[in-house]
Amino acid sequence: MGYYLNSTKVFSLYESEVRKPYFVDKSEILNELIPFVEQGNNHICITRPRRFGKSVMAAMIGAFFSRGSDGSGIFGSLKIADNSNYQTHLNQHDVVYIDFSEAANTSSNYDDFISRIEKMLSRDLHKAFPNVDFWEGASLIEELRMIHEETRTSFIFVFDEWDCIFHKKYTTRDDREKFINFLASLTKGTGYVSLTYMTGVLPIAKYSSGSSINHFMEYTMAVQPKYSEYFGFSDEEVDLLYARYRKKETEPVISREDLRIWYDGYYTAGGKRLYNPRSVVLALSNNCLSSYWTTTGPYSEISAYIVNDIDGIKRDVALMVSGEAVRTNVEEFAATAMHLSTRDEIFSAMVVYGFLNYENGRVRIPNKEIMEVISQFAHDMEIQ
Repeated sequence: MGYYLNSTKVFSLYESEVRKPYFVDKSEILNELIPFVEQGNNHICITRPRRFGKSVMAAMIGAFFSRGSDGSGIFGSLKIADNSNYQTHLNQHDVVYIDFSEAANTSSNYDDFISRIEKMLSRDLHKAFPNVDFWEGASLIEELRMIHEETRTSFIFVFDEWDCIFHKKYTTRDDREKFINFLASLTKGTGYVSLTYMTGVLPIAKYSSGSSINHFMEYTMAVQPKYSEYFGFSDEEVDLLYARYRKKETEPVISREDLRIWYDGYYTAGGKRLYNPRSVVLALSNNCLSSYWTTTGPYSEISAYIVNDIDGIKRDVALMVSGEAVRTNVEEFAATAMHLSTRDEIFSAMVVYGFLNYENGRVRIPNKEIMEVISQFAHDMEIQ
């Protein structure tokens, strides 16, 4: 199998998750994706804060559809096995799975980043379709079209960490625009795409005035309720995990209420409560309550706006540290803007990254884990 095309890596990633003691079965999302695959030419982008299970979901989708591995030993015991079309689609598709963070982290500039992806995928296509008459000098998109024309093959594209390139210091505004155009050219208006499933932190809406990737149906946690049950943990799911924890640990020190205080506090657009899944799993696995959140990356960028008291935001941060909610509007915010000039934009970015929860027009610090992070920052910066 290939590096990106029908890679065995994606199956290994998901298999390792399924074997873990605090695994939660979210495979029912496949019930909603299968019809899209059957219809063809569908494009979905689901964005969620960091650590909300996006990469696990992307790996599951790739592992289920890709013909690169036999997933019956895993998926046969999951909820998706009850679907009447389960066998029809299990490992029966050509899947291109790309974790964009891999190429971004090993590149020194945008051209190197995109060149790595194009060359590796082109190599995969040549190996998988040796009888296709590729002509020399053809672009990646032209090669995909040739394959479709000669073999009628359609592809499922699964893109993880789609937005990681926006956080790299080596990318310019023009680079970000070129990447958006690359995604559009690869997926928009092409006969070879049956489904594009894309995930990341940043929403794509409003990124460019040309709306070049407006063919994606986009679902964010703060605005659209659809698919919310597949990301984060519900009360019922945490109850099940906590029961496993009580059986597994000889000396459990965490109470069920501890988990609520530390890791609950997020809300979907439909009003459902959610726990930070990764923190819950780490707390139970380590038998230790702690803040498993890190303040590196995007938070360092956002904190600069707070330090500089843009739009008088320090006062609002101080109010939230004291436990109050602050009124704001997140619906019109495009997180990819990168330059924040108003308190609404700053708070909206903090919602996107998971540092704040948004509900009924107000933002607040969701739980003790995040309160510790922001309180420490506020103390260090003497925000009072």
